[in-house]
Amino acid sequence: MIFGNESEPASPDSSGSQWLIVGLGNPGSEYLRTRHNLGFMVVDLLAERYGAQVKRTECRSLIGRTEFDGRMVELAKPQTYMNLSGEALVCLLKKDERSLGCTLVIVDDLALPFGSVRLREKGSAGGHNGLRSIISSTGTQEFARLRIGIQPEHPISNTRKFVLDNFSSGDSDALREVLVRSADAVETVVGESFAAAMSKFNS
Repeated sequence: MIFGNESEPASPDSSGSQWLIVGLGNPGSEYLRTRHNLGFMVVDLLAERYGAQVKRTECRSLIGRTEFDGRMVELAKPQTYMNLSGEALVCLLKKDERSLGCTLVIVDDLALPFGSVRLREKGSAGGHNGLRSIISSTGTQEFARLRIGIQPEHPISNTRKFVLDNFSSGDSDALREVLVRSADAVETVVGESFAAAMSKFNS
């Protein structure tokens, strides 16, 4: 299943389309500050920066519109729960003004050390259920994603419990810095280019 111009591969530097920034997470107050909701947190920070309200409902998602340096951007938080994120995204991409080539998915990543930020143009799910759902629903791994590390310094025995736990109080200052850096990375992708953002933030 391909979205946009089928004669060309999806590219995060595509022109002529507005950006769709999709933060993944789980709806509900019990998940609000959990590690698995980093995607939601980054979208909320971007909405705060640009005075957007991410509350309009569409395709089982909450949507808000704003502008980054004169370019239209839509912020989205799928409300399907993580495992069905792809169903919401496929529905959102049915509108002509949206394309997978101008979509950036924001996720937590247990394979990356806490605090690290990585931008990738494509790739496998890497064990992440939200990415797995998107790959299954779109039929491609070629979509841009921003991965935010949550890996602890110590081994964990229950991965599911860990990602669904709240961040510890000791992580609160570092978490704020991570969210700011992640939001800055999104702004660079939209305002400059994906390549520029990778060069600046993938260090």
